[in-house]
Amino acid sequence: MGSRRAMDKASPSRTQEPAGPASPGAALCAYTRGEIDAAHEALADPDLHEGVHLARKAIRRARAALALGDGLLGPGAGLLDRELRALNRGLSTLRDAHALVEVLDRLLKRERKDDVRQVLTRACEAAVAARARVGAAAIQTDPGLGARRALLAVFRAALPALDWHRLTSAGLRMGVADSDLRTREAQARARHSGDDEDWHRWRRRARRASQQRRALELIGLPVAAASELFDKRTAEQLGRAQDLALLLDHCRRDSPFSKQDRQALRERAEPALRRARRRIARNLDVACQAD
Repeated sequence: MGSRRAMDKASPSRTQEPAGPASPGAALCAYTRGEIDAAHEALADPDLHEGVHLARKAIRRARAALALGDGLLGPGAGLLDRELRALNRGLSTLRDAHALVEVLDRLLKRERKDDVRQVLTRACEAAVAARARVGAAAIQTDPGLGARRALLAVFRAALPALDWHRLTSAGLRMGVADSDLRTREAQARARHSGDDEDWHRWRRRARRASQQRRALELIGLPVAAASELFDKRTAEQLGRAQDLALLLDHCRRDSPFSKQDRQALRERAEPALRRARRRIARNLDVACQAD
């Protein structure tokens, strides 16, 4: 990161590209604005939980785009990113409540043992009731999520004031390289420690790097994928492992489940999570050897 900022600051006449509709900075600004617009629209969805899910995805993509201009977009970029992060975190309770229902639904569809299905069915019913309570509370405090949508409108209006003209094609590609490096470091740390938060951090960083590649592709600056980081099967396996981690998290704190069902779910999910992570590690080792 530091080398990229130094390069652009040291010789602006050589690294800056003319601002205009075709410049990478203007194109990335338009992309980021589109994602904030998508989040604004999603929060008006009649399906509260689906709308929150889509809005959070769009906000993450907007933040990933802003991160490509790290140190170059001016002090306002950091402020805008912090506000977007705070808004997304404020929606996380709604999202987690809905995600838990989705996880239990997926586990139910795959489960064949009747006794386990009974536990999962009770857990799903409890999760649906908890989701309804969380949703009702959110609408009561912020009807129609209007306050959040108003904030997004402010963020959208602030975007053009950032120093988009300072972004270059080379600098943006270096930004993706920075993300790749962070992803590799997070991957190594997660595999070494086995800590849930480290695994979650690895998944977040891999997702951000993938979102940045997609953003650059959409503005006409494609970047080759790092196969060992963005293999589709690995991404899917990480998602399934995250399902199990989310379920276990809800068995430990503020759980909607009975004590008996919490114990049964932990006994099922903990070994399944260990197996899932071992499979991911083995697949990565095979992919690295093939490269």
